[in-house]
Amino acid sequence: MSLNKNNICFFFSLIFSISLLAQEGTQKKDSIKTEKLDEVVVTATRTLRQLSSLPMPVQVVSKADIKRSNSVRLSDILNEQTGLITIPDFGGGEGIQLQGLDSQYTLILIDGVPLIGRSAGTLDLERITIGNIKQIEIVKGASSSLYGSEALGGVVNIITENPKYGFRGNANYRSGAFGTHDISTSVSHKKEKLGITAFVNRYSSTGYDLSDTNVGNTVEPFSNYTFETKVTYDLSDKTDFIFSGRYYIQNQDNVASQTLRGESEINEWNSRFKITHKHSDKWVSLVEFYATRYKADEYLNNADGSLFSDSFFNQFFIRPEFRSTLELKKNQLTLGLGTTHESLKRTSFSTNPVFNSPYIFAQYDMNPTEKLNLILGARYDNHNKYESQFSPKFAANYKFNKKVSVKGSVGYGFKAPDFRQLYFDFTNATVGYTVLGYNAVSTAIPLLQAQGQIANIIVPISEFQDALKPENSVSINIGSSYKISSKVSTTVNLFRNNINDLIDTRVIANKTNGQNVFSYYNVNEVYTQGVEFNSTWRPNDQLRVSVGYQLLYAKDKEAEEAFENGQVFARLTPSSPSFQLSKSDYFGLYNRSRHMANIKLFYSVPKWELDANIRATYRSKYGLFDSNANGYLDRYDSFVDGYSVIDLAVNKTIFKDYQLGVGVDNAFDFTDAQNISNIPGRIVYGKLNIQF
Repeated sequence: MSLNKNNICFFFSLIFSISLLAQEGTQKKDSIKTEKLDEVVVTATRTLRQLSSLPMPVQVVSKADIKRSNSVRLSDILNEQTGLITIPDFGGGEGIQLQGLDSQYTLILIDGVPLIGRSAGTLDLERITIGNIKQIEIVKGASSSLYGSEALGGVVNIITENPKYGFRGNANYRSGAFGTHDISTSVSHKKEKLGITAFVNRYSSTGYDLSDTNVGNTVEPFSNYTFETKVTYDLSDKTDFIFSGRYYIQNQDNVASQTLRGESEINEWNSRFKITHKHSDKWVSLVEFYATRYKADEYLNNADGSLFSDSFFNQFFIRPEFRSTLELKKNQLTLGLGTTHESLKRTSFSTNPVFNSPYIFAQYDMNPTEKLNLILGARYDNHNKYESQFSPKFAANYKFNKKVSVKGSVGYGFKAPDFRQLYFDFTNATVGYTVLGYNAVSTAIPLLQAQGQIANIIVPISEFQDALKPENSVSINIGSSYKISSKVSTTVNLFRNNINDLIDTRVIANKTNGQNVFSYYNVNEVYTQGVEFNSTWRPNDQLRVSVGYQLLYAKDKEAEEAFENGQVFARLTPSSPSFQLSKSDYFGLYNRSRHMANIKLFYSVPKWELDANIRATYRSKYGLFDSNANGYLDRYDSFVDGYSVIDLAVNKTIFKDYQLGVGVDNAFDFTDAQNISNIPGRIVYGKLNIQF
């Protein structure tokens, strides 16, 4: 549903009403103005830094805002942040699009270590619960100088709670539409040197169906469990260690047709062990060991119970790392080294590949003057299967005064070819086409020729002798922060990402059955650019209003050249004459919206122990495919209409330790059965939280 006039009137009436309540609720005796303490973040520099002092664009989502929203999965929270949106993939998962870059270019971390399990480039965010999250840090722009591959576009770091002194715990239950149930409990205990936390979550749904014409549901029934624990121990005044573990399991129905039904299962575990030693007041080192495995299995049975098909995905990842940080007067030097070991066993692979990649990085954080902060960083990744990468980064922040600062960063990011792009060996049994990974071509094509399946070769095998290059990008961000008053602050960020050696597919041979053989290659150059704007208004201690907006242009350079040279034509109807298109007719890359916006209002009444909020997001039109068959997305193609989603939540504390919550997600019941599978419709819910 688009944001029509009635909805706009209703929405802004709510804003106006809350603003009036806030003015009335201001305590006149409160003559001393208090300001919110600046958040401390670790992701952008891998050291503790105040948010306002960072020379690169970073967003922080606090635990308080997460709790007030009553959300239960990570994707719900990220969708409300400026410049971010979750996009469903063909497998039903949801990946994050950041500054117009696909989800495969954004690194997802939990407590600074990476999640794995990207079957087709997308890491499904629906598998991440937010029940024990302390805060979420979002770094925009290439971050490969610290994090290596997959951080080409940015980093999202989910930071979980640490044990706190004493014994405490909570239980939380939320029930809503579509048979959705989310129940979790956590306990924390810390005494003297030892601290322990434990967290358990169960999330389930009966699924939902947006289309009556398709077999099965849009999302089939599922249930999943998350188990997490963290142990901290102070070995001495200077040395401490942390152990954390996480286990996730999900079962879901798998329905392909009226006669083909089965199940899918996901099993994931990860564990992290870290020792930190303080050599002196100015020198700290740590050793961290991280291991994780992600397994996915699914099957389909015929109506008689016999097996029709099955598939598996089994990825294993290990990373030991050493880091040391030394303070030099007003400057800080960080050095690190480590290695990653990664393997994958998967259906339709020509081999069981193993990746090994040692790396080293350095970062110099310096303050030449009280107003100027500079960061110089670089990382070198060696790899056994693709070209080694050197990833430098430079960032600067200049504070004119307490109100105004400007910042800028330039960095190189890369995305290594994944296992699928190198080793896939798949033939569609029904249609007959074949998809080969780059490294599988030299052995698979001769085999297909010997079987009489190749009619002619279009791309010689000799072109597959060199390694497939990593996708790479130069990322530029320039911004400014302006604290207009103690009540109003605003930030603006201009960004540009230039991606080279983009990995795409092409036809490399024709088959005798009339189908083709596809493989991967480096070809395209694309860019995303635009501006992001965030503003916060705090008229008093009860009300906070934040507004965010992103303007985005995401385009293929080769396509721009074709339009500019008058090589692209279109028809208004299949029978109408074609006409030449100009450069201004080129819309850009698929599944990107020119405009995205959000507005959030948080209001509290302390004497009633009540808080309420309204959160709205807007996405303008975008195209999913070329509807006029000229090979490009232009203004004469069919587009998905722009839409808005509005969420409301109210929470009330009773008897000190009990909190009741009610709310509506997607209040105006927007759905698009044909194009958008991850928005099910209106969800009315209730929530109970108990502290103990």
